[in-house]
Amino acid sequence: MKKIIILLFTIMLLTACSEAAPNNHIFTGESEHWEAEYTYNGIENWGEKDEQKTDSNAYHFRFVLKYKGSLEELSSLQKIEYSYETNGDYGSDTEEFAQPLVSGIFALSGSSESREKVLEDAVIKVNVRWDGFEESFVLQNNSK
Repeated sequence: MKKIIILLFTIMLLTACSEAAPNNHIFTGESEHWEAEYTYNGIENWGEKDEQKTDSNAYHFRFVLKYKGSLEELSSLQKIEYSYETNGDYGSDTEEFAQPLVSGIFALSGSSESREKVLEDAVIKVNVRWDGFEESFVLQNNSK
């Protein structure tokens, strides 16, 4: 929650000092066993400082990976590794389980400020490894 408040304050401050344009996209895709969604909400800011043009990009993202089968199929799952890669962002996680899963949904989210932005026509690469299996697939923008 604290990160969201800081991000909103940063966006308001940057917006007051410059021109801003929203950059919001939802990317989706699936493989045989998995489906994923990457939501990107960014504000691109242009301004001028010391007679030099400036630009920055404040954004929030959420990556959600969901198993398409039944939860019982994952009952013996002990470890999962998943990652995504865009032109402007990368994320990964490894989770180990001592108990049976209560959900087949895995998520990453966060906020950042950088010069890079996720482009509207980006193709996001996803990789999932679990119990000796591995699948890779891509997410594409469905909000065009």
